[in-house]
Amino acid sequence: MEVTLNYLGDKKFEAKTSKSSFILDAKEITPVEYFAAGIIGCTGVDIVVFAQKDGYEIKNYSVSADIVRQLAVPFKFASMHITYKFDGDFDEIKAKRYVLSSLESYCTTINSIRDSVKIEYSIIYNGKTIANKESIISGDGKVIDIEDGFGGACCS
Repeated sequence: MEVTLNYLGDKKFEAKTSKSSFILDAKEITPVEYFAAGIIGCTGVDIVVFAQKDGYEIKNYSVSADIVRQLAVPFKFASMHITYKFDGDFDEIKAKRYVLSSLESYCTTINSIRDSVKIEYSIIYNGKTIANKESIISGDGKVIDIEDGFGGACCS
């Protein structure tokens, strides 16, 4: 993967990847906010793809994160609570499995920060809370091998 930034002036950059480009405007959205959006975007896409692979559609979907940063420079993320809200025509076990498969195995961005950030999640599925502030398995720098049947569905 290669990403290039070209400075356009006035705290704006053109970001280029092998697939596309976009304007990063640091006066409007800080790079840390882009980073946070990328984290929950990665896990968000995973869940949609997992459901599609099983023949289901995710409806009324949103994912949000409440992030606490450390108080000293470099103000690293200390904790993150991700909330998933979605509807579907599958059981609650499958809904939780989709979320955990992303968080524990497939989401590159989550797995890049898991050793230094406390990560919790909540799931509201079909209007019912089926997980509330649960923690993911601690990474501790170890590779976690969880067989979930998706075979690397997303975001590599």
